[in-house]
Amino acid sequence: VQLQASGGGLVQAGGSLRLSCAGSGRTFSSYALGWFRQAPGKEREFVAAISRSGSSTYYIESVKGRFTGSRDNAENTGYLQMNSLKPEDTAVYYCAADLDRYYGGRDYSSYAYWGQGTLVTVSS
Repeated sequence: VQLQASGGGLVQAGGSLRLSCAGSGRTFSSYALGWFRQAPGKEREFVAAISRSGSSTYYIESVKGRFTGSRDNAENTGYLQMNSLKPEDTAVYYCAADLDRYYGGRDYSSYAYWGQGTLVTVSS
């Protein structure tokens, strides 16, 4: 499985960004997608999980109502729509593949394959 995240950038607080995660090497619908982020000086943090079909999602409390995960299995691409961004959302964002769980795990160890990360910077 190869994953490539893109779509990061610099945005003002209150703005929006959409991250993409392009998958290859294995049938895209055969694994759940996770989104993680790592802020400077902090550990990598789970953000959201998207089930294999895309019909089920899970978010950490701090992004609920602001972030929306989705996927287009026909296009082999997953997304993380981020609205109402805050400076504390600044981080490198990673997508990852969970091959074992239909809904996707909620911890780092559940994900065997990772994209390279895309930087999101939210200015105040």
